[in-house]
Amino acid sequence: MKVIDLIIRIKNAAKAQRREIVLPFSNLNKEVAKVLVKEGFLVEIKEEKKGNIKNLKIEIAYDRRISRLYDISIISKPSLKKYINSKEIAKIENRGKRTLIISTSQGVMTGKEAIKKNLGGEVLFAIW
Repeated sequence: MKVIDLIIRIKNAAKAQRREIVLPFSNLNKEVAKVLVKEGFLVEIKEEKKGNIKNLKIEIAYDRRISRLYDISIISKPSLKKYINSKEIAKIENRGKRTLIISTSQGVMTGKEAIKKNLGGEVLFAIW
């Protein structure tokens, strides 16, 4: 399953005010979900196994029935990958309340973490 599919499913579940969603497992999706838990958009992720099929069970974070996840903008697409260095990340991060999620050589992380480690990489999406 692609990261774009994961993000769109989380966004749609948040708009529909669902607490939990179940998604097919992949290591990249698990890493992206861990970053979203750390940033407070998700409460927790669990790995479930039914037979030979692995799934991720994701719980979305809410404040008084309002999702903490407002919107998502997909930046890298399968047809057009967007790569960025740490200086460009700083320019985008300083503009507003958006949080960039970036796939770097040291794993998936937020733009702020990438700036601290002076890393660049593929910008997966922006979330706010």
